[in-house]
Amino acid sequence: MLTARTYTIAADVNVRSGPGSSYAKVGRLRAGSQVAIACQKPGETVTGPTGTSKLWDRIGSGRYVSDTYVRTGSNGYVAPRC
Repeated sequence: MLTARTYTIAADVNVRSGPGSSYAKVGRLRAGSQVAIACQKPGETVTGPTGTSKLWDRIGSGRYVSDTYVRTGSNGYVAPRC
C-alpha cells in the first residue's frame, strides 16, 4: 500500500466539510500540524499564506482545507483529483 505524503499547515486554518468557506466548519488545524492529502479538487478561490488558489485538499472524509494553507511546494496538484 502506498503511504500518503504528509505536508505542513502554514497557518491556523478552519477545516470545512467541502471545498469552500461557505461549507460547515468541522474543525481547526494549528500552524505546524501535519496532514496527508487524500485528493484535491477545485472550489472557492482563497488567498492564504502560500498564495491564491482555487484548490482544496481533502484530508479526511468530509474534511477540506484550502491548499493555500498547506505547504505543498507547488501551486498545482500534488495528489489525485477527487
